[in-house]
Amino acid sequence: MIDYSVQNKKAWEFDAYEFWVRQAGAPRERAKKDREDPVGMLKRYAEYFDTYENIKVANICGSCGKKAIPLAILGAQVTVFDISEDNKRYALEVADAADVEINYEVCDVLEIDMNRYKGYFDVVFMEGGILHYFHNIDDFMNIMYSLLRPGGKMICSDFHPFQKIADILDLEQPVMSYFCTDVFEGEMAHARFYEEEIRKQIPKCSYRKYTVSEIINAVINSGMSLKRFDEHPAWTNDKLPGEFTLIGVRE
Repeated sequence: MIDYSVQNKKAWEFDAYEFWVRQAGAPRERAKKDREDPVGMLKRYAEYFDTYENIKVANICGSCGKKAIPLAILGAQVTVFDISEDNKRYALEVADAADVEINYEVCDVLEIDMNRYKGYFDVVFMEGGILHYFHNIDDFMNIMYSLLRPGGKMICSDFHPFQKIADILDLEQPVMSYFCTDVFEGEMAHARFYEEEIRKQIPKCSYRKYTVSEIINAVINSGMSLKRFDEHPAWTNDKLPGEFTLIGVRE
């Protein structure tokens, strides 16, 4: 595992299981919500899936299973790839309570076992802000391409690069030049929910933020065809971009 992944793993395993219980509910409570309205739990991402039944989905950095489990309830065969053992524990407990199965691989996404998963998936899906955890977006997109079967689709939703120059989503991360290519240390996503004394103890993550053109070109350079690029308003201000969703296809 590369050094910055080790650093990020420490951050994402700090109090993670307990955090999800506090934020999302005990596994049985969360499972009940997922079963009641799985499409609703997918939120806007539901519109990007052509079908759910029996498709093989790679959920990249799938965290606590918040999207993997609704997909499984709808009939998908889901494999989560994530760096946190605590995330895995919570996700599998929710899946069990929801009476579905998901596969959960704890690993660095850049080191996924291609002997097992090359060309395996119909859909590669990610959301919630993950690209900045990888220092080389071309390497990342090459992995996404390799995971897809011919004709397979990548659904990549992430924070809009506007976040580089303005903390529009109130994530309390530093702002910088839009064209900055620096790697920097910053708080992990949930640090802002803790009291100050605990917040100081949480390990930092290592980040690299990208421009729109860097993201799009990485998709194209991987060999995927770019089919769609949607921008979504920020939840804090609907006049400004907060997120985007990009669709790429392995022809």
